[in-house]
This record gives sequence, C-alpha cells and structure tokens, in this order.
Amino acid sequence: MKGKQAEFGIADLLRGVDEVLLQDELEKKLKSGKTLTVKAGFDPTAPDLHLGHTVLINKLKILQQMGHKVIFLIGDFTGMIGDPTGKNVTRKPLSREDVLANAETYKSQVFKILDEKKTEVRFNSEWMNKLGADGLIKLAASHTVARMLERDDFKKRYQGGQPIAIHEFLYPLIQGWDSVELKADIEMGGTDQRFNLLMGRELQKENGQVPQTVITVPLLEGLDGVQKMSKSLGNYIGITDKANDMFGKVMSVSDDLMWRYFDLLSFRPTDEIKALKQQVADGTNPRDIKIILAKELIARFHDEAAAAAAEQDFIQRFQKNAVPDDMDEISLQLEEAQLGLPSVLKNAGLVTSTSEAMRMIKQNAVKVDGERIADTKHRCEPGSEAVYQVGKRRFAKISIN
Repeated sequence: MKGKQAEFGIADLLRGVDEVLLQDELEKKLKSGKTLTVKAGFDPTAPDLHLGHTVLINKLKILQQMGHKVIFLIGDFTGMIGDPTGKNVTRKPLSREDVLANAETYKSQVFKILDEKKTEVRFNSEWMNKLGADGLIKLAASHTVARMLERDDFKKRYQGGQPIAIHEFLYPLIQGWDSVELKADIEMGGTDQRFNLLMGRELQKENGQVPQTVITVPLLEGLDGVQKMSKSLGNYIGITDKANDMFGKVMSVSDDLMWRYFDLLSFRPTDEIKALKQQVADGTNPRDIKIILAKELIARFHDEAAAAAAEQDFIQRFQKNAVPDDMDEISLQLEEAQLGLPSVLKNAGLVTSTSEAMRMIKQNAVKVDGERIADTKHRCEPGSEAVYQVGKRRFAKISIN
C-alpha cells in the first residue's frame, strides 16, 4: 500500500466524505498548483485516539500525499472550554494539566498515520492567549445570540429548557478564529462540526481572507453498527490496542459494516475495494475479506509481522474454536446481589457496564464453560469456577467466592 499513496487524487479524497462546501471551489483550489493549508482541529479531551478519529486523519494523509501542508491543530485553549457539540448539558471543562497530557499523547499517536516531517502541529493557545479580553469581546460581538441558536444542539437545548452557559457560545467563534489565524484554505471535521466549520468561512470573509473550503466526514459507527464509535460506549477499536485485540474486534463487525470500514479506513484504491466486493458476490466468504482489512489496519498501527501473527492467533483461537491458554484468571468476592451474570461480567472487566453485558447476553454473545447463556437474569453460584466468554475475543477464567 505504501507505494500507491503518491497516486492519491481527488476521487480518493472524496471517497466516503459526507459533504463538500463547495465542491467546484475545492477542485479549483486543488488544481491551482498552489500548496494549500489544510487545517483539522482536535480537542485533547481524552488520552487516546480510536479508529473513528482516523477517518479524518486518513483524509489529511491523502492531502499530505498530494503535496499540501497539513496543520494538526490541538485545541488546548478550546479544550478548556469544552466542546458543546452534541451535548444536552454543559460539558465540564478540563484542567490545563489534563489538556496538555492528552495533547502529548495525541502527538505521539497521530504520526502512526501522518508523516511527522510534513505535519505542522499547532496549539490554538498560541494566539488565543495573545487575543486578550478585549479581543475576545470584539470576537463575541461579531455574531448574535440568534445566530448561535441556529446551531442544532443549542436550539434543542434552548427549546427543551436545558441551560446553555455563555462560554459555550464562544466555542464556535474561537474555532472559526483559528482558521483566520492559520489562513486555512481547507478545513475538515466531522458532520457534527458543520456549524463551527462554516463559522470559520464567515470570519475569514469578515477579515478579508479567501474563505476556506469545508469538508465534513461521517462519524464512524462502532462495533455495534448502530452508535458512533466511542470509548464510553465500549464499541471502539483503539489505535493503541494490542494487535490480537484489534484483529478480533475488526473480525467481529458485521459483513455490511465491513464495507463502510473499507471505505472510511482503508487506503486501498476504490477499484481494489470494488474487486473485493465482487469476490464476495461470487461466493468468497466475507470473513476472508475481513481478514484483509484487519491485517491492513494492524500493519498501519503496529507492523506487518504483528498483523501476520494476529491472523494466526485468530485462526487458532476462533476458527478452530480453541480457548486461549493465556486468558486472565480472576477471583471475585461478591455479595448476594452481585451474583447475576451481568454483574459478574462487569466486575470481571469483560464488559464496561451491566447494560453492555445485558445487550451481549440478548445477542447470544455470552458463554459460560462453552454454553451459550441467553437469560439476562442468569445467576452465578458462589464457589464456582468457569470460563466466561463475551463475543469472539474476550475470555476469563472466573472463580466466585
């Protein structure tokens, strides 16, 4: 795949994107011969990135390979405000220490995809700290409350009687001001960032700049195929996951979702993905195609040897129905009220919550000593020891005392 990256073009860039404002404008910029400044902002609100984040980073990689300047903007200033996007309550701001610690982690992880030598990492505190109170007031005066309430999540909260803190209105203005400071030609973001991205265009016009072209990318569905990938929902694939865990997670996605992952996560040419789809149509087992995707992703975030080893582990463990030899052995001291299977799975760390446990049980994805358990009220006996399995990849030998 590395040898093909220099061949990326507009079609590769636009594959899987949600919206381009405006496409004619974008194509004109890309064909101008000018080195474009491409901006994407990330608030360091959590210490690790997952594959959902890389949908956008992959597009930055393509633009980088096309010869344009990529600015990976870390919102250390906006991170302390708290992005209100999609929130029905005011988000708790992070401390300066948390923001900086998470930012360092982001910097180390993003270069698993982007070329470090060709990537400019910036922090928006560089200019926001200099802007000062008078500058911030002037920026706030450029837009009205009515304009802010056009934003969907603000509108819903206002109509629903949910409080909106004044500082939350500053967030889209500051994100837009970042584009003015960086003189961005293109800004990319998730579909939930559309209002903020357009704010950048407006502020650039007001400050005599050519407005940036806006590209939005979809929010990648998590392993459940329903909700967006999120660590809090437990449906994510972390880019720092162990190779075997990453392989098992990719193999657990549905056959339909697999193609979505190919479109948004793979660097394979579109024609090659079409050929893989045709193989499935001609009778190839989708599992074999999923292995190709899993190995590509593991090679990107680990290496080729790790991808090959993870494939062999998967074949031994799952295709041959083998129980792993290296599973965790866990001893639980539980009260009577904690003996329900969902509680046991949560206490053992096999799921992130009892609600996830109940969902997995209902999906027939939980086994105890090889026996599938479909009853969410199943009770585990004190003094028992058994091998518990959740999904295709999570095992533990649990003794209950």
